Amino acid sequence: QVQLVESGGGSVQAGGSLKLSCAPSGYIFSRCGMDWYRQAPGKERELVSRINNDGIAFYDDSVKGRFTISQDNAKNTLYLQMNSLKTEDTAVYYCAADCMTAVHWGQGTQVTVSS
Repeated sequence: QVQLVESGGGSVQAGGSLKLSCAPSGYIFSRCGMDWYRQAPGKERELVSRINNDGIAFYDDSVKGRFTISQDNAKNTLYLQMNSLKTEDTAVYYCAADCMTAVHWGQGTQVTVSS
């Protein structure tokens, strides 16, 4: 069972930045695509960004140009750099590992952006 631990959430004013981290319990980057999802109150969970085994990144249009996904193989850590944050980015952010036969989820980290 893969365990994912997120960190880096918090409260920030609009226009500010946060960097989320996700640490898997084992080395999985070579066999799993890594995702960042978010879920705002009263809304469905949505895919924010994805990075596949080849390092190719995908971004939802709502965050394109503001968020950057990356992974550090040496540190075995996935990141989401979030810049120019908006109030509508407020949500619980989840790290997920899509490992073909199973999807593993982290516990989530709260991001709150105030105006």
